[in-house]
Amino acid sequence: MSNYKMSIEEKKFLEKYDITQYECPSIAADIAIISILQDGESENFRKLPKKCLKILLIKRANYPYKDCWALPGGFCRPDEDVYETAKRELLEETNVKNAYLQMAGIYGEIGRDPRGWIISNTFLALMDGEQCHLRAGTDAWEARWFSVELEKFEKKNELDEESAIVETEYTVKLCNESADLIMVAKVMEYKEFKNYHETIRYEILDSDGLAFDHAKIILQTLLSLRKKVENEPTIVFDLMPETFTLTQLQNAFEIILQEKLLTANFRRKIADYVVETEQIIEGAGHRPAKLFRRNVKTFYR
Repeated sequence: MSNYKMSIEEKKFLEKYDITQYECPSIAADIAIISILQDGESENFRKLPKKCLKILLIKRANYPYKDCWALPGGFCRPDEDVYETAKRELLEETNVKNAYLQMAGIYGEIGRDPRGWIISNTFLALMDGEQCHLRAGTDAWEARWFSVELEKFEKKNELDEESAIVETEYTVKLCNESADLIMVAKVMEYKEFKNYHETIRYEILDSDGLAFDHAKIILQTLLSLRKKVENEPTIVFDLMPETFTLTQLQNAFEIILQEKLLTANFRRKIADYVVETEQIIEGAGHRPAKLFRRNVKTFYR
């Protein structure tokens, strides 16, 4: 806290102040935990195993939305701030202490939770999923990694010299590892540019098996992640193991951005962010490849 000192008058004011005269919301922290993991078994031993973007979801054991899937999270305790809540929940769900964790958004729309006035502070967490140890499941609770894919369909595009209206429908496809559970949520994005300002809002058309407004939260978090990677490429390293090949690193960028990158250009751009180790990796059918690690001096200069 600051070194601010209260005056006598202020102390007297606070002694009489009644915080219960105003309704107070419950505060929650929900976490979009993202990783890049292998997607099933490799069909060709000569090729690197296919990997994809995955998100961790939990199956709710209680009402509301019992048996639906949701982002991990929980309510803030009186003795912690919302970041501490997110860290605590992340540790409880994954046993990972040092993941990338940043605020992604705040959701307080009326009616978003049937239990009442609940404001969700949503966080983005990035981690090497191989280091994650999920909490043991029971008949009443389970956690799973779901591959996540986005598709978009432009529904409306009206442009003139002073304004613009663009409406885009997104599908958020979620599939568990065994492919016996697939959810396809649909969310509409409304963009309007008027008076030199842009406003964006989202409307859930179909949540499928997702709880609350988490279809919208997942979409917005993934779209934000793409933008962040373009401007802040260092965060991708939080999805990598301690050592990695340049091909593995490039693959991670391509998975997030959903586009193929030119290898020469990519390696030139990330050259300052990596340091070559004395190790190499050898696998069945693979040519030996040098292993790299992040260049801490570049990250924190």
